[in-house]
Amino acid sequence: MKRFKVLVINSGSSSIKYCLFDVRTNSRKSDARFRLYYKGLIEKIGQKDERVKNHKDGIRLLLDELVRTKEAGLKRLDEIFVIGHRVVHGGVEFEQPTVVTDKVIAQIRRCFELAPLHNPANLAGIRACRELLPDTRQVAIFDTAFHQTLPDYAYIYGLPYEYYKKYNLRKYGFHGTSHHYVALEAAKILKKPLKKLKLITCHLGNGCSIAAINNGKSVDTSMGFTPLEGLVMGTRCGDIDPASVIFLEKKEKKSLEEIDRVLNYESGLKGISGISNDMREIKKAAGQGHDRSRLALDIFAYRIKKYIGSYLAALGGADAIVFTAGIGENEKDIRAKALEGLFNFLNKKKTRVLVIPTNEELMIAKQAFHLVRG
Repeated sequence: MKRFKVLVINSGSSSIKYCLFDVRTNSRKSDARFRLYYKGLIEKIGQKDERVKNHKDGIRLLLDELVRTKEAGLKRLDEIFVIGHRVVHGGVEFEQPTVVTDKVIAQIRRCFELAPLHNPANLAGIRACRELLPDTRQVAIFDTAFHQTLPDYAYIYGLPYEYYKKYNLRKYGFHGTSHHYVALEAAKILKKPLKKLKLITCHLGNGCSIAAINNGKSVDTSMGFTPLEGLVMGTRCGDIDPASVIFLEKKEKKSLEEIDRVLNYESGLKGISGISNDMREIKKAAGQGHDRSRLALDIFAYRIKKYIGSYLAALGGADAIVFTAGIGENEKDIRAKALEGLFNFLNKKKTRVLVIPTNEELMIAKQAFHLVRG
C-alpha cells in the first residue's frame, strides 16, 4: 500500500479555496482510495488593511497552515505529490486535464479575454505554487474541457461564420467538472457503464447549468460563450433576446460595461424578486405572499423544465435526470416544479430522478493524480 498527498487549489479573484487529499493505492494503479484530510479558505486577498496582499501571499499562508496543522497530516511540503488547479476557461485548446508548462501558461493567458474575472486569478494561483513549490508537478483542470465533445451543430452560433474562425466565438459550456463527476456517480447508482447511458445533469446553485450527456460525452449544455447564457441564475439573466441589450443601451443611456454588470450581477432571481439571490430568502418571501418572489420561483423552475425537455428530445430520452449543487440537492420543491408534467410523456420505469451531491474538488484530485501517475 502506497500513500500520496494531493492538493487541490481553487484560486479566485479575492479568495483561495484548498483541499488536501490522502490517496492510498495498492499494486494496481487503477485502484486508488481518496480521503479528504483537510480543507480551508483564504479570504480578502488584496483588500485594504489585510495581511494577504496577493495570491502568492495566500498560497504561502495556506502551505504554512498545512504543515503547521496536525489534522492536515503533512510534515513537509515535499510530501505533496501533485497540485490540481481549477481553471475556468480552457478555450478550444484544452480537452483534458493538462500538466502545467510554460506553454500551457501562455495558452491560459490567451483565454483571459474569455473569462476576465476568473482566468487571471486561476493563473495567479498556479504561478504562486510553481514559484513556492518548483519541484511539485501542477495540473490544470478546466471547467470547459468536459464540453469539448459537443458537436459543431451544438456549439456554433447563428452568427457570420467568420466570427467563429477569427475569434473562436462559440458555445463552450461550464461546470464541466461537476457534470462529469455526477455523471460518473449516476453510472454507479444505475449499475451501468457511463458509455451506455443517456443522462441530463442539472447543476443548480447561484450559477446554474444543464448538460445532455450521451454515452459518457457532453453533447449539449446550457451555458455558452460565457456563463451568462442558459438558465435564470442567482444574479445572471440567462437567455434573453440580444436586441434587448441594444434597447437598454439607448433607453437607459448605459454603457456596454454597465449593461454587462446588470446582466451578470443584478438580474436573475435577484433582479426578478427584488429581494435577494438566495433561494431560501425568496421561498420564504413567496410563502408570505410576495408576488415577485413567487414569480422568480416560477420563472426559475420553468426555464429548467424547458431545458430538460429540449435535451430529452435531443437525446431521444434519458436513463436518468440528475440534480446537484446547492439548489439541486436541497430544494425538493424546485425539483418537483421543474419536473412537473414531464413524465406524462416519459416512461417512468426507464427514467430515474437522482439527487447526487457534487464534489468538484475530489474530481480535480482524481484527475490530477491519475494524469501524473499514469
